[in-house]
Amino acid sequence: MFATYLPGFFAGIGAFIASSRRAEPWLAMLPADIGLFLKSARTDAKIARLRKEQGSQAAFEAAYRESDDPWVSASPRYRYQGLKYDRLVALLPATRFRYALDLGCGLGLLTQKLAARAERVLGIDIAPAAIENARRRAAGLGNVAFQAGDILNLPASLDGKFDLVVVADVLYYLSPLDEGVLESVVARIADLLTPNGTCLLANHFFFAADPDSRVSRKIHRAFEACPRFAVMSEHRRAFFLATVFSERRLRLAA
Repeated sequence: MFATYLPGFFAGIGAFIASSRRAEPWLAMLPADIGLFLKSARTDAKIARLRKEQGSQAAFEAAYRESDDPWVSASPRYRYQGLKYDRLVALLPATRFRYALDLGCGLGLLTQKLAARAERVLGIDIAPAAIENARRRAAGLGNVAFQAGDILNLPASLDGKFDLVVVADVLYYLSPLDEGVLESVVARIADLLTPNGTCLLANHFFFAADPDSRVSRKIHRAFEACPRFAVMSEHRRAFFLATVFSERRLRLAA
């Protein structure tokens, strides 16, 4: 998705720096981390081409077979992704979760950070190659597991198991991303949660007038419109938007 978000990223840097003093800790790393966005854009462009010919699963699998870090998220050269994941985890309610799910986990970098906040964590990704890599990276963490799976076709055996579901930088890869698909996916994610469970949703966001950032807003609005979710908090940070939701099955039943 960086391929379409990159113009908005560059256009938004100046506006964000000028308008938010809270961004100061991020500004020192931005020049070096421009490379991350450029490399990620190339990966997204390649996946977009492949998915038209081979489908989504094959496209993402090819990306992870070609490189063990297609979006250079784990590269020590770049700090953005690690700082972003730290900030996302810090937005969660101050509790220890019983069972957490990281949907679209990729290399499992965020999954590993969630391991400090949950008794057990499961990471799911559409690409088996990504799962293989994630397992190697998290080999020392006894409370972390990974499995391959498609967010559009998750097994019913997962329903009602998780008191935390994290969906970070995933849903804008769905194609097509129309209202019907979004409504179905949001309802499916709600099914995964325990009553009153927590869902953390995060997507790239640069500035309100950016066309691609409006896609992120569309995704968040779909969750907000679902009667099974209540907004606990919303957060605008350096180049991403995050919303914490509570599943409200018990309140609806009452």
